[in-house]
Amino acid sequence: MSQISVVLYEYGDGTTAVRDELRPAHREFLDSRAGLLLSGPTAAGGAVIVYQAEPTELEAWLDGDPFWGAGAIAKRIVTEWTIGMGSWKAQLGI
Repeated sequence: MSQISVVLYEYGDGTTAVRDELRPAHREFLDSRAGLLLSGPTAAGGAVIVYQAEPTELEAWLDGDPFWGAGAIAKRIVTEWTIGMGSWKAQLGI
């Protein structure tokens, strides 16, 4: 398996309405790229997204996320993730 990248989004204050409006387009965008492994919101006001992809290329592509374009994301981190252990490691074939 190639590189795994983790994306951490922190949503901006007061962006709930715009995120609700853009959520279908946002999900369609995320699903349009091959290699999406997991995605979902966090209780801390953001999201975690995991792709089988190279971080630098993925970060450039994420500039097209409707949430990003609308300014709904206050902070974005994209980093390579080396999975060391856990039950998902075998399930993902890593």
